Amino acid sequence: MDKPIKKKFWSKKRILTIGGVTAIITLIIFSYIATAGKSKLNTQIDRITISDVTMGTFQETIPVNGTVTPQTSIYLDALEGGVVEEKYVEDGTMVKKGQPILRLSNTNLELNLSNQETEVFNVLTQMQIAKNNAQQNTTGKRTQLADVNVALKEATRIYKAAKVLYEQKAIGRQEFEEAENKYNYNLERKRLAVEILQQDSASNKLQFGQQQQSFDHVNNALKLMKKKVGDLIVKAPVDGLLTSLNAEIGQSKNQGERLGQVDEVNGFKVSVDIDQNYLSRIYTGLKGHFDFKDSSYELVIKKLFLQVTNGRFTADMEFTGPVPKGLRRGQTLQIVLALSDERKALLLARGGFFQQTGGNWIFKLRPDGKSAFKTEIQLGNQNIGYYEVLAGLNPGDKVITSSYETYGNIQELVLKK
Repeated sequence: MDKPIKKKFWSKKRILTIGGVTAIITLIIFSYIATAGKSKLNTQIDRITISDVTMGTFQETIPVNGTVTPQTSIYLDALEGGVVEEKYVEDGTMVKKGQPILRLSNTNLELNLSNQETEVFNVLTQMQIAKNNAQQNTTGKRTQLADVNVALKEATRIYKAAKVLYEQKAIGRQEFEEAENKYNYNLERKRLAVEILQQDSASNKLQFGQQQQSFDHVNNALKLMKKKVGDLIVKAPVDGLLTSLNAEIGQSKNQGERLGQVDEVNGFKVSVDIDQNYLSRIYTGLKGHFDFKDSSYELVIKKLFLQVTNGRFTADMEFTGPVPKGLRRGQTLQIVLALSDERKALLLARGGFFQQTGGNWIFKLRPDGKSAFKTEIQLGNQNIGYYEVLAGLNPGDKVITSSYETYGNIQELVLKK
């Protein structure tokens, strides 16, 4: 009889199966243990920037862009509108005060000038006619007064003679009274003639005054019109460099339109552009500096323009010492503005880490320099080169200041050479 074959419990297949399951479980456990702690990342030490935390002198500064401009610029505006007829000089030319730059034409102004000249001539003619008439009238009244004086003189002579003869009983009373009446009549005629001549003089004076006022009015209007026509010739207001001239032959210009400017060549200033976040901390007298051709130059804010445009405002700075040689109008300078006095502080070099951390944490190296761990920090003010450390770090600490862009949520960096 055949005997039944009893199966072995630890068959090869079972052993292999159990071994495989055990290996998988072991791998899972190992992976869990490996990832259950802090996440780590290996990084090459030559690909990062390591900086020392040090005590040093700190001054809060901000960088701003400045544009070199002339110390004084006089704008050329069209005082009267017109068409550009002639250009006497070109842009970039040195000009003298009063030198013609260009000429505009305006037909309406020139016609108004001609009409005003005609009106002045008419008023002047009327004044002359009135003056001649008044003189003739006055001459007639003076002639009448002269006749009255002659008649009075004769009547006086006869009256005095008649009075003597009457007292001597040589003539009768009627003859005496006739002489007396003639004398009194001519005396009254003279009084009236003198009064009329005085009134005529006063009337002429008033009339001449009114005519003179009328003439002065039209003559002032003529002077104003001549000035307007004269303003069609645009002249240099000061000695300097003609720049930004915007005018071509035949081009029409409106009254008040900007034509160009004349820059005085007695010095430069720097116009700086500042972020509005610093508006409350910028004031006149604030100093700054910049480097130019291996030398440093200091400036001071002299004037603020507090109007904010596109999140920025401007200020004018002037040199406190000599102006650099070779500086040119329109040149851009990188200026450092000092917002505080110098003081001792814990310093941390600026770096790309700030973009990812906001200055709230940083990777700090362990004493052996083989790894770096995430630690919380607190930063204060900053300048071009450093942050001011308020908490979280000590002098002598080493930290990673390069960019953390590829680190994600890594908690620890293992540094490899």
